[in-house]
Amino acid sequence: MRKILIGSLCLPLLAAAQQPFHADQPFTQDYSVKYYAEGTDCRQVGADRNGAVKLWSPKGLRQPAGGQFLQPGQLQPDRSYRTLQPKKISAMTVYEGQFVYLDDRAVLSNAWAGTLYARHELPGANLLVGGRDFAFLISDGRALHLVNRSGTAFRGGLTGDAVQELRYSAADDRFWILGKRALYAFRPATRMLETVYEASNLTAFTLAQNGKTVILGTPAGYLEIDAATKKTLGTLRQKLPVPHITALAEIRGQLWFGSTEGAFALRPDGKFDYYNGERWLPGNEVRSIAAGPGGSVLVLTNAGLGQIHFRKMTLADKARFFEEQVRGRHIRHGFNASLAGMEKGNPATGYLEDSDNDGLWTSMYLAAEAFRYTVTKEPEALENCRESLDAMERLFTVNPVPGFPARSFERRGIIPQLADPDRWQPAPEPEWDWKATTSSDEAIGHIFAYGVIAELVPDTRLKRQAITLIDTLMSHILKNDLYLIDYDGKPTRWGRWNPTYVNGLPISVGDRKLNSSNIIAMLQTAYHFTKKEKYKRKAVELMEKHGYLENLMRLMRVIGQAPDSADPHAKDLSENWNHSDDEMYFLGYWGLYRYAFTEALREKYKAAILDHWEAERPEKEGAWNIFTALTGTKSFDLKEAVGYLQQHPLDLIDWNIRNSHRKDLDFLPANFRRQTTREVLPPDERPIQRHNANMFDLDRTGDRNGLSEHSAGDIWLLPYWMGRYLRVIR
Repeated sequence: MRKILIGSLCLPLLAAAQQPFHADQPFTQDYSVKYYAEGTDCRQVGADRNGAVKLWSPKGLRQPAGGQFLQPGQLQPDRSYRTLQPKKISAMTVYEGQFVYLDDRAVLSNAWAGTLYARHELPGANLLVGGRDFAFLISDGRALHLVNRSGTAFRGGLTGDAVQELRYSAADDRFWILGKRALYAFRPATRMLETVYEASNLTAFTLAQNGKTVILGTPAGYLEIDAATKKTLGTLRQKLPVPHITALAEIRGQLWFGSTEGAFALRPDGKFDYYNGERWLPGNEVRSIAAGPGGSVLVLTNAGLGQIHFRKMTLADKARFFEEQVRGRHIRHGFNASLAGMEKGNPATGYLEDSDNDGLWTSMYLAAEAFRYTVTKEPEALENCRESLDAMERLFTVNPVPGFPARSFERRGIIPQLADPDRWQPAPEPEWDWKATTSSDEAIGHIFAYGVIAELVPDTRLKRQAITLIDTLMSHILKNDLYLIDYDGKPTRWGRWNPTYVNGLPISVGDRKLNSSNIIAMLQTAYHFTKKEKYKRKAVELMEKHGYLENLMRLMRVIGQAPDSADPHAKDLSENWNHSDDEMYFLGYWGLYRYAFTEALREKYKAAILDHWEAERPEKEGAWNIFTALTGTKSFDLKEAVGYLQQHPLDLIDWNIRNSHRKDLDFLPANFRRQTTREVLPPDERPIQRHNANMFDLDRTGDRNGLSEHSAGDIWLLPYWMGRYLRVIR
C-alpha cells in the first residue's frame, strides 16, 4: 500500500505534464452600476468627452449621482448650469463630444465657450441631431428644419407620417429620419428628402458600419437596409431574445438592442449577450442606449439607468475580487455563509444566515483555500483554513451525539423561534443550539475537504485535526451499521449507506449508484490517512459481497425513473435528475480516485467518472469539468470550464432573472434531466446557482428579488483553485 500512497500523491504532477491547460490571459468582465429613479420619465441619455453623463426628461435634465458596483446610485436633477434651469429644454444630443440642447427657441450648448446658439422656427421641436459644420436637423414630429448659426437653412416635413428618430451619417453627409410608416433620407447639399423603405410598424433605428447599413427595429424583430442601394439585406430577423425592439445603437462597432424585456448585444458569432433583470438594469423596459464613459454602455430604462462596464481582468484578478467578497461579508462563525434579508440588493443591509448545508458549503470553500495555499503559500489562505476547519470541528462537539456532525449551530434565542423546533436542538453548551438531521451530502463534503487538507496542507496541526475528523465521522458511520444516527437514536433521512437500504433501491434509481460511490470514497479516504484496517475491510466487503463496485460502475444511461413496481420512496427519489446528486458524486470522486486501494480499481473508477462527465457535458459546469481533470484525462472540456469561470457574474445577488420568454433559444420538450434548451446559457444570463442546481433553469421569479447574496467560496473559488492546483489553469 505504500506504493499506492506515493503514486496517489504524485497524480497531479503526472497528469499536468500530459493535460491541456489554460494560460491565464486578460478577458472582458462585464458588470453593472445602477441608478434608480422612481417613476422616471427620462427619454434620452448620453455622455460627453469628459465622461459626464446626462439624461433628458420633460421635467428637465438629470444626472447620475453616487453609485458603485453593488451600491446603486440615484438620478437627480442636473443643476450644474443655473442658466439652463429656466429654459424649456425638449431634447439633447452629443455632438463632437459635447452636449447640445434644443429648446423652444434655439439649438444651444455650454461648450465652445457658449458660442453655439442657432435660432430656429419650430417652437414645438423635440427631436435633434447634429450634422456637418454645426448644422442641426430638428423636428416637432411633422416638420423638418435644418438650422445652423445663421438660422433656418431648410424647411420641409413628412406627409402622412410622424417623425420618431433622427440620425446622421458623416461618411456621406446624410440625415436619416425614422417615421412610423417609413425610413427617409435627407441630403443637405441637394435639399432632397427621399423615401428609402416603407413599413407600417417601425419602432427604432440606428446606423451601422460607418453609415453603410441602416438597422430598423420593429415589434417583431429587425431588418438591415443597404444605405447605398436601399435594398433589404436578408429577411426580418426574429430569432432574438426579445423581438419587440424599443431602442437601437451601434456602440464601438457592436449592435445594441433595447426591448420591452431588457437589452442585448449582437456577438460576432451571431448570438446575443442578454442583459435582463436587476443584475444589470433597474427596469426591463429600455428607452435609450448610448455609449458611456470608459468603454461602458448606458441603458436607460423605465426605472432608471444601468451603466454596463467592461473591465479587462484575469482569472487571478477575479479570484482576488471573490476572496475579498467572501472574507468581507460571508464568514459566519467560520462558515461559508449567505447574506439574507437584504433591502433591494444592498449587502450592507443583510445578515449572515445559517443553512442546512453549512458543513457542505464550508467544506467546498475550505478545500478551495487548501488548494490556494498549496499553490500560492499565502499565509492568509492558511489562516482561512484554520478558521473554517475549527468551525467544521465544532459541528461535532456542539451536539451530544458522539461522532455526529450537526448541520449548523447558532446562538440560542433567535433561530429556533423562526425554524423547525424538531431540527433545532439545545446544545450542552449554554447559549447555543444545533441543527440536526444531517444528510449524506454533508458527510461527503466533510470527507472531501478533510482529505484535501490532510494530503496537501503542510501544517502538522491542521493535518492531525483533519485526519481526526475523518476518523471521528467514519467511526460513527461504521459503528452504526453505515447510518448517520441522530439525537433521537434513529438514522437521519438521507444519511444511509447500509446495503439493506442501498440495494433495496431499483438499479435505475440514482441513489443506489450514488450512495455506493460515496461510501467507498469515504472509506478509502479514512483508510488512506488513518491506516485502520476496519475501513478497508468494510469497503472490500461492500464491493465484493454487496455489489457496491457494480453499483458505482453502473452507466449513467441506466439512471432514470423507478419502475411502476417500485415503492413510493424510490419513485420520489427518481422523479427527475437530481443535481445535488451530481455535486455529491463529484465531491466523492476526489477520494474515490486519488485514494483507490489498487491501480486496477483506480482505472475502473476513472471509467465511472468519465461516464458521468459525458452525461454532464451539456451543462458546461466548471466544477465538474475541473474535477474530471483529476483523472489525468486529456479531454475534460477545459474551454467550457474556463468559460464558466470567466463568464460568471461578479454580482452574486439573487435577482429575478427571466429567459423562458426568449425567442433566440431552442427549447426542448420536458425530459428526465430537466434540460430546457439545446444549449446551456452562460452563467451571467441565468439565475445565480450553486453546483447542486440545474444549469438549465431559465428563470428566477417571485417576491424575493434582491434579498440575498451567495458566497463565491463554493460557487467560484472551488473550481478555480482546484484548477490551479491540478495545473490545468496556470
